[in-house]
Amino acid sequence: MITVKAKQLRELDDEQLELTLQETQQKLFRLRLQSETERLEAPSEIAATRRHIARIHTLIRERQIERAASA
Repeated sequence: MITVKAKQLRELDDEQLELTLQETQQKLFRLRLQSETERLEAPSEIAATRRHIARIHTLIRERQIERAASA
């Protein structure tokens, strides 16, 4: 799994962050499918991917709040 820290995510612009979110959601889908159809090597990877998605959603929401406050 690609480990990206929150600090590194904050450096991305909105478009890159959305792209990273889509890629991570696709990865989660593949992991879930793999866990159902065959044996998954690292089941903890599903939880780590879900946390990564939550971290990205949090950053997106923080930016929305900042924009609303500055407007």
